[in-house]
Amino acid sequence: MTLLSDADRTALIERAVNISLFTWRRAEPADKLDDDNREGWWGDTFPAVDNDRIGSRLWLLRRRSLDAQALLDAVQYANEALQWMIDDGWVSDAAAVATRTDTQSMRLVVTLDEATASPLRFAFDNVWKVIHAV
Repeated sequence: MTLLSDADRTALIERAVNISLFTWRRAEPADKLDDDNREGWWGDTFPAVDNDRIGSRLWLLRRRSLDAQALLDAVQYANEALQWMIDDGWVSDAAAVATRTDTQSMRLVVTLDEATASPLRFAFDNVWKVIHAV
């Protein structure tokens, strides 16, 4: 069995966070859409583990104004996307914080707690632009 170095483990976790946040999860039936496309990864149709899904619903914010409710929804969507890391034992806790840094700019900071290491923090300064494909 090969153990990962701290740097390799951090890189692996960072990659998992990026995939979790910026891959489009299928919209829930109650989500408001501007068309009939619920997006999402086709592989989630047949998950190996029941209700196991990839990605986040951050993409749902693409037609929204950057207001207080959008920030709350961004946190909810990010935490939902990272929950698998807790469920699968990668981390003991995951928490996202979204802040508006300008009229069209949102910063998302993710903090992951590991039982045997210092917390990991990943900051994404251009989340609103990523969501809006600017």
